[in-house]
Amino acid sequence: MPNNKKRDGFIMQAGILASAGIIVRIIGLLYNTPLVAIIGDEGFGYYDSAYAAYSIVLLISSYSIPSAVSKVIAQRLAVKEYRNAHRIFQCAFIYVLVVGGIASLFVFFGAGYLVKLNSAVLPLRILAPTIFFSGILGVLRGYFQAHKTMVQTSISQIIEQLVNAGVSIAMAYVLVQMVADQDGTTRASFGAAGGTIGTGAGVLAGLLFMAGIYALNKKTIYRRIERDTGHKDESYKDIFKMILMVITPFILSTGIYNVNNFLDKTIYQQIMIYVKNVEEAVVATDLSAVAKGTKIANIPIALASAMATALIPGISSDFAKGYLDGVKHKIAKSVKVTMLISIPSAVGLGVLAKPVMMVIFHQPDTLDIASMLLSCMAVTVILYALSTLTQAILQSVGRMKTPIVNASLAVLLHAAVMILLMLFLDTRYSLYYYVGSTVLYALVLCVLNQISVHRALGYNQEIDRTFFRPFIAAIFMGAAAFGVYQGVYYLIKVNIVALLLAVIIGAALYFILVIRWRAVTEDELRSMPKGHLLVYIAQRTGIMKEERKAAVSDRRTGRSGKRKKKKKKRKPVKEEIADDYWLDD
Repeated sequence: MPNNKKRDGFIMQAGILASAGIIVRIIGLLYNTPLVAIIGDEGFGYYDSAYAAYSIVLLISSYSIPSAVSKVIAQRLAVKEYRNAHRIFQCAFIYVLVVGGIASLFVFFGAGYLVKLNSAVLPLRILAPTIFFSGILGVLRGYFQAHKTMVQTSISQIIEQLVNAGVSIAMAYVLVQMVADQDGTTRASFGAAGGTIGTGAGVLAGLLFMAGIYALNKKTIYRRIERDTGHKDESYKDIFKMILMVITPFILSTGIYNVNNFLDKTIYQQIMIYVKNVEEAVVATDLSAVAKGTKIANIPIALASAMATALIPGISSDFAKGYLDGVKHKIAKSVKVTMLISIPSAVGLGVLAKPVMMVIFHQPDTLDIASMLLSCMAVTVILYALSTLTQAILQSVGRMKTPIVNASLAVLLHAAVMILLMLFLDTRYSLYYYVGSTVLYALVLCVLNQISVHRALGYNQEIDRTFFRPFIAAIFMGAAAFGVYQGVYYLIKVNIVALLLAVIIGAALYFILVIRWRAVTEDELRSMPKGHLLVYIAQRTGIMKEERKAAVSDRRTGRSGKRKKKKKKRKPVKEEIADDYWLDD
């Protein structure tokens, strides 16, 4: 493997994208609080049903575009085929214009067939044009991700969500007021429609930003193309064939991977309305409770999604060059960093579900059930994080069909279990059957993908420091956080203060334990976003005392020069990230 000074740069890029993803999800949670207050639980149920149908069509038509485009362009950039990389970019644009346009028309005219709740049809039709613009935005994001920089995507995501939040709240209020004199279901439907207007506005804002970034880099891009005279141009016909061969498996695997959310809602609606004879408004409120838990659980999963996005160009590039050691190194790093955050997040959500729910979604009618569902689905944070990473790994090394097969098996198994539970067991626990089936899906997919990665690369993830030690540390953390919350809340009866103290003390304890138990080394900690600051804090507080002694011993035995060289190697990574707003010429 070559001496690559930036081989761990993907961790930093993933950190940038993960930070943006977490910010985006936090903004999403914060704006959902006033949105639900305006449209109510029933309206939020219609909003979530429409959004689930929109999401599955978006997944099939546009969502996989950034990953697919970044994969194929990264392979060309790895061998400096700049002209062919740009030709692929242009063909991808044509692809999304055609597919995105067809998908948008399909959603608009077929909305009544995609959702079973009549009041969710209007919100879904308003979402239809967003699919078209999302495809264009996806191509631009994928192009820059192929250059192994996530800064542009991260900023555009934050801009998109900020605009989405503001417009959603404003338009939900306006549309509810327009039908203020009509029945509750009509107000809920129009409120949900107002919320979906914000989604389209956000995508347009992100698209304008990415178009501006492309314009800033246009001279550099075309200068590279002019210099590239040593490679044969691929024909547009071959490129379109290649795009279809690459994008189609991405679409199928991502679509099947995420279809469970849409499928679960459809199964639940069909059985509850047509078999159990439950009113539509009640079903919408039930789905609102599930959606609240899902939105909170998705926050820590943002890290895995970001890590997967950052992994694809790097692994594709290393695999194309035959650097299998580099591939395995990236896998090990990404899984370990993801587990160090996902495991405590899952435990924390499990023990503090209700306090967290009280801060964000405090509607009394669904507070208790939404909190219980969040506790039940907390384990999916770990399972989805792993399966997301392993899916990206398999796609990056050319095993495009494997994630499709694995996801299909998981979908069929969990759907069968959910249907049987809902049809033959007590209806009062139907929401628990829903969430239990989701956990089963995540577990099956996670296991199958892990087996497939082992077969494809002969790779085995280290267990002790990656999973076992962080899990034991998280158990202590969870117990401490729960105890602190209960104690403080008993004394002052202020939820937000008790929750904040519980989180701070729990996180500090976890940080101490994973370092003292050597679940994470100093070098691994430094490779993380803000890793130098974390190491500084650990050393100043004496947590990494053994590490400091080792450094002193190295200096006494004359090995300090080696350590100093390693520190110098990290400087280019910082400089690269500082300049990532533009492409290097």
